[in-house]
Amino acid sequence: MTEKKVQTSIRNKAMDLLARREHSECELRQKLKSRDYDIDAIDAALQELRQDHLLSDVRFTEAYVNHRFNAGVGPVKIRYELRQKGITDALADEFLEPLSDRWDQLMMLQRVRKYGETIPAGYAERMKQARFLQNRGFSPESVMRLFR
Repeated sequence: MTEKKVQTSIRNKAMDLLARREHSECELRQKLKSRDYDIDAIDAALQELRQDHLLSDVRFTEAYVNHRFNAGVGPVKIRYELRQKGITDALADEFLEPLSDRWDQLMMLQRVRKYGETIPAGYAERMKQARFLQNRGFSPESVMRLFR
């Protein structure tokens, strides 16, 4: 295959992936590498997609944070997942910080949805609920604040 056809093929595959959902640049690079494309050709195609505003880590991060927030996931877990997708903490903070006044409300909603309105008196049941909330991505400090 000629260089131009390879470049077009990589771009088309990347566009197919982006048509399904937003991807981070790192995530898209990994998916294209797994299809055995040349790394230099992948970099060139990704650069072209960035220039055409078809690939944006900012847009991906905004969509991802909103999606996970609406799914009831806490900031600790969202930040971890974004790191796995190649997003910097600074960029993650851009979209996590505006939600800072809503995390406690979301955490309480998740607890009520799973366990009901009343906060248990027993230590074992409180710890069970605390583990649930921490696994959902809420910080230990905010979880303990909820039970005080």
